[in-house]
Amino acid sequence: MIRFDGRTAIVTGAGNGLGRSHALMLAARGCNVVVNDLGGSVSGEGASVSAAQAVVDEITAKGGKAMAHGANVTKADEVADMVETAIATFGAVDILVNNAGILRDKSFSKMTEEDFRLVLDVHLMGSMICTKAVWDHMKERNYGRIAMTSSSSGLYGNFGQSNYGAAKMGLVGLMNVLQIEGAKYDIRVNTLAPTAHTRMTEGLIPEAALELMTPESVSAGLVYLVSEDAPKRTILAAGAGGYAAAKIYETPGIYLKPEDQTPDKVAEHFERITAPEGQQELTDGSGQTLKFLAYAADHFGVKLG
Repeated sequence: MIRFDGRTAIVTGAGNGLGRSHALMLAARGCNVVVNDLGGSVSGEGASVSAAQAVVDEITAKGGKAMAHGANVTKADEVADMVETAIATFGAVDILVNNAGILRDKSFSKMTEEDFRLVLDVHLMGSMICTKAVWDHMKERNYGRIAMTSSSSGLYGNFGQSNYGAAKMGLVGLMNVLQIEGAKYDIRVNTLAPTAHTRMTEGLIPEAALELMTPESVSAGLVYLVSEDAPKRTILAAGAGGYAAAKIYETPGIYLKPEDQTPDKVAEHFERITAPEGQQELTDGSGQTLKFLAYAADHFGVKLG
């Protein structure tokens, strides 16, 4: 059984929905939990620590240990205070769940720059700020588990969510780099791509389906992603009891000799370029460069390395 006795987790946006479910499940398995929530609306307006405190009360009533903190994840000084308070209270921060988020949905033609920036600030910059606040602490302790929260809107797209989709795909890029940089310190970084019935999905999903989409089914995946034996650099899709891994693959592609490196030849060979046979999951940015250099070197008879 996966346990977290002696571990401490910060869960952002944990006053409601998935964050609340994450916090309760971690606490039920022995984790000390910092329940962070600004207490605003789905669109990011207002603030109150009451939602976070209510979750803390649920945890402590069952014998768990928790504290509330109302830090705005976009404010570095408030996040720093949250991390310092967590360390002073529980001794360390072992786990960070970047869950806080808001929605400002509109078609791209109607979306304001303010709405675009605000959603990126909360989801992407907020996750970066919270991660930055615990990063060196985790490096010093040679242990850390960090979960980003992406979405199918970022991985695949969804009408009216250009701001949300851009932020959510940005978190996948952040995970990829941080997993490389944190590997030697046993800092494992993963991403959850959830679907559940929460405040953010009200009115979007038929009532008949809502009972199947429990936050707890998603939290089961999240809790594994931040466990001691967690995977690395994994995008785990979860919802309604379904679990899958989303991966980014690159096709083998082709090589065009110098005289054929023209837009016309790219168009001519596009079917071969996009053919999926032999596609691979690359684990860092150099993989693509080395592949293309190998094609060119083979053409010119150049030895690499």
